[in-house]
Amino acid sequence: MTLELVDVSMSYPQRGGPKLALDGVNLTVSPREFLCVVGASGSGKSTLLSLVAGLTTPTSGEITIEGHPITGPGPDRGLVFQTGSLYPWRTVERNVAFGLELLALDAAERRRRVDWYLAETGLADVRRSLPRQLSGGQQQRVAIARALVCEPDVLLLDEPFGALDVQTKEDMQLLIRQIWRDTGTTVLMVTHDVEEAVFLGTRVVVLASDPGRVAAEARIPLAEDRDLATKRTPAFLGLRASIEDMVRAQHRCGVTR
Repeated sequence: MTLELVDVSMSYPQRGGPKLALDGVNLTVSPREFLCVVGASGSGKSTLLSLVAGLTTPTSGEITIEGHPITGPGPDRGLVFQTGSLYPWRTVERNVAFGLELLALDAAERRRRVDWYLAETGLADVRRSLPRQLSGGQQQRVAIARALVCEPDVLLLDEPFGALDVQTKEDMQLLIRQIWRDTGTTVLMVTHDVEEAVFLGTRVVVLASDPGRVAAEARIPLAEDRDLATKRTPAFLGLRASIEDMVRAQHRCGVTR
């Protein structure tokens, strides 16, 4: 499924006049692409993801999936935030199964999906645990499994590993790439971490700040089968430096405007 943003702008009311958060964003995400969006604070990364999720409506422009306008949240999009936002009274498996309760599926298919995604995210052994009994990384695994169990066309990730320690963060990066390869789900991720974007993405888009707009993009011509050693290769380090320069240049432009 192709996700497309056409001339999308977003303004928020505030004292003294509307605040323009996004200005004329044009962006196409192709089927099975892993697109990472980076930018400095004020570039509208989370606003963009909220619009695609259907949680807010753009001031102007249109967002479509396979030509159909997005008018609100739907099962064709799964969303994972920086914190898991799990239901504390539900076990791991019941958190994962939550979205399936809204779909017309028989009990056997629901069990099959829950079992598969618990295994895929390494949670089968803690399926009957409550969120308070889990580590931060495990809680994010539950959130990812819950978003994917409805088998959405697009997985939306909003800084999902930003609150984790370095080792857990790298473990989760490896996990999400493996899930992406196994499921073929299209992924749109926003992050402030350029190294993370280069490691995970097939393409990286850089947003300029104040207002947010597409300033640059870079294809990531690294092998699909990546491991942590990839981060130490000259090709990776060169891509990271180039995109960091793009982000820094756009941040300077925003400050001096």
